[in-house]
Amino acid sequence: MVKSENVEKAYAVAKERYAELGVDTDAVMEQLKKVKLSMHCWQGDDIHGFLNPEQELTGGIGVSGNYPGIARTPDELTADLHEALTLIPGQHKVQLHTLYAVTDQKKDFNEVGPEDFKYWVDWAKKEGVGLDMNPTFFSHPKVKHNFTLASPEKEIRDYWIEVGKKSREISNYFGKELGQKSVNNFWIPDGFKDNPIDKQSPRERLIASLDEIFAKKYDEKNTIEAVEGKLFGTGIESYTVGSHLFYNNYAISRGKLWTIDAGHWHPTEDVSDKFSAFMPFGKGLMLHVSRPVRWDSDHVVIMDDALLRITRSLVRDNQLDRTNIGLDFFDATIDRVAAWVVGARATQKALLQAMLAPIDQLKKAELNYDFTTRLAVTEELKSYPFGAVWDEFCLQNNTPVGADWLNSIHQYEKDVLFKRN
Repeated sequence: MVKSENVEKAYAVAKERYAELGVDTDAVMEQLKKVKLSMHCWQGDDIHGFLNPEQELTGGIGVSGNYPGIARTPDELTADLHEALTLIPGQHKVQLHTLYAVTDQKKDFNEVGPEDFKYWVDWAKKEGVGLDMNPTFFSHPKVKHNFTLASPEKEIRDYWIEVGKKSREISNYFGKELGQKSVNNFWIPDGFKDNPIDKQSPRERLIASLDEIFAKKYDEKNTIEAVEGKLFGTGIESYTVGSHLFYNNYAISRGKLWTIDAGHWHPTEDVSDKFSAFMPFGKGLMLHVSRPVRWDSDHVVIMDDALLRITRSLVRDNQLDRTNIGLDFFDATIDRVAAWVVGARATQKALLQAMLAPIDQLKKAELNYDFTTRLAVTEELKSYPFGAVWDEFCLQNNTPVGADWLNSIHQYEKDVLFKRN
């Protein structure tokens, strides 16, 4: 058990050290507290949902592992989310998918509306969190030959267009009920396994489908759409209709957010370089923070170099106000609740470390071609005691310090998770 007096002593030293560089650690913690992460509900149940939980995962999605305690009901999933949120500093949001509707009736994806998410809104009000939305374009028989909104069959397109329209109604409902803007993120799995003859027509069909979905105007204080591209997916290795460039252009031309998933790019690409190239032209960003290992494998987020580059870019370029940060990973080889906590706390730590820097002074040095100072200071910052500031941040937000949160996880396993099996 970490003693609070030790945390306070270490923080006092860290505060002085950073003050020597002109960094106000108290102000930085206030800044971090304002950043809401959007927690992805699907980590808790391996993306089964409640509409058709027996349906095989499609769209190139797969979850490995069978750690005991998977959430099987809405009450189990919200209980797990509550446990995770108590171990993560600050107030946050939760991302949902169409397939997480809670209804007593048998409903298809295209029939699900706001009334089927009242359970989630009631829970969110009680929990003090916001809700984001994702229409589900996978794990359904009408994903025909890996196509949905770009399908050559009008019947298939019309079905998925209705799913998209319904999701906008749901997202608007979230915003109105909770008083927080709900981001509605659109990702589809459409593409070809082998080389297509016609690359143009599927994209024209996708444009027409999206335009029809977005035709109705909603108040952006309640909801806003984001469009998410991908380099490739399992089963569509040769051609992805919704490529990065496609959605980059669609977002700019239609006034939508562009979603950048850290796992959806080539392993040699640095996604943080994309932010400053898009932001001067685009409305804003939705991030899905993930961790690819060799490919788009959605490992639990850790505080690695890629995450640090992402958070530094957002902080240094003052883009946090225009960026929505969501988590997106699924791992059933470890405790699912712990996965949420590890990923969220790692993201917050990376943001904190990015904020704990004399950014204005470094920008001034760079502007004056003083690259020596830029290099020297950024290197010295790597060994500054940011961990002591993080511990203080946790203490101030009534969440466990250091690895103490694991004690709560182990107790929750004993009391709840392991009894489910």
